[in-house]
Amino acid sequence: MLFSILSLAAAPIIAQAQPAPAQTPPAAPAAAPNPKVGGADMIATKTIVENAAAAPNLSTLVAAVKAAGLVETLVGPGPFTVFAPTNDAFGRLAPGTVDALLKPESKPTLTKILTYHVVPGAISGLQLLDMIKAGGGKTVLTTVAGEPLTVELDSGAVKLTDSNGNPAYVEIPDVRQSNGVVHVINGVLIPKLT
Repeated sequence: MLFSILSLAAAPIIAQAQPAPAQTPPAAPAAAPNPKVGGADMIATKTIVENAAAAPNLSTLVAAVKAAGLVETLVGPGPFTVFAPTNDAFGRLAPGTVDALLKPESKPTLTKILTYHVVPGAISGLQLLDMIKAGGGKTVLTTVAGEPLTVELDSGAVKLTDSNGNPAYVEIPDVRQSNGVVHVINGVLIPKLT
């Protein structure tokens, strides 16, 4: 310490106060990279439909969205939270179900099923966890279909339960989109179809 004090004492004294150098605010932390879905890059500046179309494991969902006439809605500004079932999830439905749903005469039913996977607003995985905690262990979301969807934790995994009591689990959370967020799930959620 003595050396630095002596060095300062020997330094010339500046008569005028100098303005402090401008301080730049710290840079915002960079957003974590988007997870890949089906091995495909998910670009946060693309829409839900554009990214889903790039993911090979979401091709059944994309075909269903087209058959239901929901492409225009899901490329709109949103924001939307989409719980996106994988091809494997659709494959677990009873044989022939997907083919039947994709027929033009099934459009109203298909539309209700697909909109049951969509919630208004962009809800991140962390926000879902906060909602579950605030709800005492579960929360109920109202989907675009107007039906409730129960969300809770099950052994550390986010579990969704549809109106019929069928579960699906989030496999890939927080896939950011230009018009919302997608959480990839391992089951197809079915609303009451009466």
